[in-house]
Amino acid sequence: MDDQNKNLILATALSFVVILLWFVLFPPPEATDTADTTTQETTQQTGQQGTDTAGDVAVAPGSADPGTDTGSATAAATEEAPAEDEAPRVRIDTPELLGSISLRGGRIDQLALKDYRETLDPDSDIVTLLSPVGSENPYYALFGWAPGSGLSRDEVPGANTLWELEGDGTLTPDSPIVLTWDNGAGLTFRREMSVDDKYMFTVTQSVENTGDDTRSLAPYGILARHGTPPDLKNFFILHEGGIRIVDGELTEIDYDDFEPASNHETLAVEEAAWTGFTDHYWMTTLIPEQRAGTKISTFRDGRRDIYQTTARHPTVTLAAGETATSATRVFAGAKEWATIREYQNEQDVPKFLDSIDWGWFFFLTKPIFAVLHWLNAMIGNMGWAIIALTLIIKALLLPLAYKSYVSMAKMKELQPQMEKIKESAGDDRQKLQQEMMALYKKEKVNPASGCLPILLQIPIFFSLYKVIFVTLELRHAPWIGWIRDLSAPDPSSLYNLWGLLPWAAPEPGSILALIFIGILPLGLGVSMWLQQKLNPAPTDPTQQMIFAWMPWVFMFMLGSFASGLVLYWIANNTITFAQQYLIMRSQGYKPDVFGNIKSSFKKKPKASEDAKKPKKSGGK
Repeated sequence: MDDQNKNLILATALSFVVILLWFVLFPPPEATDTADTTTQETTQQTGQQGTDTAGDVAVAPGSADPGTDTGSATAAATEEAPAEDEAPRVRIDTPELLGSISLRGGRIDQLALKDYRETLDPDSDIVTLLSPVGSENPYYALFGWAPGSGLSRDEVPGANTLWELEGDGTLTPDSPIVLTWDNGAGLTFRREMSVDDKYMFTVTQSVENTGDDTRSLAPYGILARHGTPPDLKNFFILHEGGIRIVDGELTEIDYDDFEPASNHETLAVEEAAWTGFTDHYWMTTLIPEQRAGTKISTFRDGRRDIYQTTARHPTVTLAAGETATSATRVFAGAKEWATIREYQNEQDVPKFLDSIDWGWFFFLTKPIFAVLHWLNAMIGNMGWAIIALTLIIKALLLPLAYKSYVSMAKMKELQPQMEKIKESAGDDRQKLQQEMMALYKKEKVNPASGCLPILLQIPIFFSLYKVIFVTLELRHAPWIGWIRDLSAPDPSSLYNLWGLLPWAAPEPGSILALIFIGILPLGLGVSMWLQQKLNPAPTDPTQQMIFAWMPWVFMFMLGSFASGLVLYWIANNTITFAQQYLIMRSQGYKPDVFGNIKSSFKKKPKASEDAKKPKKSGGK
């Protein structure tokens, strides 16, 4: 086997094995049925009062005495919501958000995203992000103060404190709200809550000591999630779970890896931090004021199955007549690249773009998506933006591709000589190798040069797959006709002749969907097959068989991948074919593509030995 074919086989087989294992062990998730409307959706869309039924809420930090680890669950008391308590609610209504705040604890616990729906159906439910205790999947943000020396838990506001609303109104970008609570023992608490026109809340907590004694206490914010998300993907390419930045260091925590409440780490912040939960497309994070002494903790209360992350500000000591104020921002919304980038650059949220899971190839995925986002803004269609991105990538790789295709053209011209060497060498593999190397040296051909562009395509392919899978901008992004979601597989199917026959296509992820592929996967197979006709044919029959089957294996294997990825691969193959054809012609070699296609359908002789038999019998 010559060096070029060895390298080409190795590169192709490597990519094949990686993608095959990826596909078999971690198949893309099946579409979930979101036809049923949750009872919570009605409350979120109307902004009416909700009900906090009996049930456990998140663990609040305990003592705020200096030197005490107030993030420890062992020092915290369990707070439970009273049974059948209908606490008043304050409506939230912004250009992007709809929901309400419960005056029981001042919790942000009802929130939905106006611009995003569960499915492509325009009448489907808008996406629910936060839900109150008593709902099917409680997920909420709450705030309070941890008591210091001389204060009991009942003398500071917590998860179940019933706040009073100053005035009437709705929380909008133009109208913040103020909640008040007097503990009756010399401390008056205020909580101002505001929201911008996107997804960022600001919760400013203040306390005034109207008594005669000195008091110490510490403000905190909590994000709590009861159980794992119902739509958890469990796909290794995507991180879902806890996420935090503490002094520039990113930590991602899978739900299976949350530390127990009885034994977890509390991190002291020296400069800046944020902490929260990330889903596939949505995220909720606490962003405390950037001050030294803030403490971050993330853990799971196994008894109640509550995942929790806490940001506690340093303890403040108030003499009589003094007031202390502390602010925490809460991001609760969609992981839109442009929005998160603006919060990072304009509002000083450190490394906020790292909340998007860029993966190991972040040095490729970040610039690839930045260019893709720019192209989409210029063109107005993500599908055409992917094709334009492919053109740019191919242009950048053209110098390497040029050398590769020139080498392939020379290899094509040497094909007859290589066949003669093979016939003369017979079964002597060493002689075959030596004569092949001598031919390459004489003709100044580097058989390995054709392998480099293929090797470079592997990380680019995986990076683009990562971009298409994890970024929100590809979700429900249409291209043309039947391709209405570039993040989902091609919905067309050979099973119903791509919509011509009067029955539905197989469900995505089913065996029939894998067999009866759509139009895009078929285009992928054909484009790979055509491109293959320009490459030198391997001299070994086994290699020939492998290469002959490879386009069709990839066609079925990638059939259930995201349409955007298949579109990229088709565009890449088509541009590669055009580049290679033109470059080979510029070197004096005229590829007979159609002749190669015709010959591929002709009946092949069984073997070289069989071809010699008629000569032998004719000589008698």
